Amino acid sequence: MKNIIAFAGSNSKQSINKQLAVYAAMQVKETKVDVLDLNDFTLPMYGIDHEIEHGIPENAKVFLEKIKSSDGVVLSLGEHNGAYATVFKNIFDWMSRIDGKLWSEKPMLLMATSPGARGGATVLEIAKGRFPYMGGNIVASFSLPSFNENFSEGKITNEELNTQLLHKVEEFQNKL
Repeated sequence: MKNIIAFAGSNSKQSINKQLAVYAAMQVKETKVDVLDLNDFTLPMYGIDHEIEHGIPENAKVFLEKIKSSDGVVLSLGEHNGAYATVFKNIFDWMSRIDGKLWSEKPMLLMATSPGARGGATVLEIAKGRFPYMGGNIVASFSLPSFNENFSEGKITNEELNTQLLHKVEEFQNKL
């Protein structure tokens, strides 16, 4: 049985991106899903002076090992002012100091959502442009617009959008 990790690039306790990541991951057949929460991997703000003085924090090493030991990654990015949420950028920066190819070529279903009509499209494009340089193997991507209108009770309620996501999940599963 394949093992995948699912998480949101957000530290919101009510993260809509975590809800989307969990929903998508649960659609992958015959896999064990490990849902990660960035709140469980607190880290100091990355800075070279901190790294020189204290080294790489254990939580960055543990999170990176979760990626490396998985067969695939389901990630939904929170968007703050058109870019990564600070908490995600911070863990991303720390892990990159351990391994510049931190995604380890693991198949990835990369997503984003937001309350707005663009569905986190800006941060999704940033990640699609950047992750391949960092060992990212993005096999499928998906943006869910207007989260509050299209997601309820743990699932996508808009049939057309749900069908689109299920096709992306299938693409991801075929690469595991």
